[in-house]
Amino acid sequence: MSRSSRLLPFLFVFLWSTGFVGAKFGLPYAEPLTFLLVRYLLILTLMTPFALATRAPWPSDVRQSVHIGVSGLLVHALYLGGVFMAIKRGLPAGVTALVVGMQPLLTACGAGLVLGERVTLRQWAGLLLGFVGVALVVSDKLGDVPLLGMLLPAFAALCGITLGTLYQKRFCPHFDLRTGSVIQFLPTAVVTALFAWQTESMRIEWTAPFVFALLWLVLVLSFGAISLLNLLIRSGSAVNVASLFYLTPPSTALIAWFVFGETLGGPALAGMALAVGGVYLARARAT
Repeated sequence: MSRSSRLLPFLFVFLWSTGFVGAKFGLPYAEPLTFLLVRYLLILTLMTPFALATRAPWPSDVRQSVHIGVSGLLVHALYLGGVFMAIKRGLPAGVTALVVGMQPLLTACGAGLVLGERVTLRQWAGLLLGFVGVALVVSDKLGDVPLLGMLLPAFAALCGITLGTLYQKRFCPHFDLRTGSVIQFLPTAVVTALFAWQTESMRIEWTAPFVFALLWLVLVLSFGAISLLNLLIRSGSAVNVASLFYLTPPSTALIAWFVFGETLGGPALAGMALAVGGVYLARARAT
């Protein structure tokens, strides 16, 4: 494996973590599904002509297109919709990250059943160690937050990213990233528009922070991080890819400290170390 290939997972973690920062910047000016709908439409506006201009190959049959579309609904519509709704309802980003950070354990449970992947004892130890680390990182944020009414969309997001990772690895691990993005985001935009029309006012305050957040989420997250995620799913096992999400809460905490001045206590720093160690173990190849 080349040096650049080894760096891709860490670049993915950093870019993925900035999504929470982008949500914090933009959600005060738009409701969550409306915000995401504008994001999806902008992605389609940019990616569709790019795919056509570069003559990117489209799937050879309708069934493959359906599989790619379903994976998009799970990874984008359900996961992102759940995360944005949870944060909008007041669930701290760290707690949201903790809930979604349970994904590697669920993926490890499903990988053997769905994909026939063998999860080694070392990987299980890494996954459990990573979960403990994530819990330590966000434990100071649980405090007095009334969690019950806010956790449902976060758990929906957890189900979306877990099922989406397994589904894509099982049914459509290989597709062109340009045309695949169009196929993934088209049904995602339609479903998100229907739910936004039924449940939200769909008003937007076009402020500078909102525009910045929108462009960041489109260019950096949807083009950069999602492309890296697709590449990682294509080249690695589902458990190895899922284990990277344990690094998201610590990475998000560091970015929030740098951008917003949020401080980190001793338990959070210890949790980061455990999470890094857990990911190292969980990403070990099965033997």
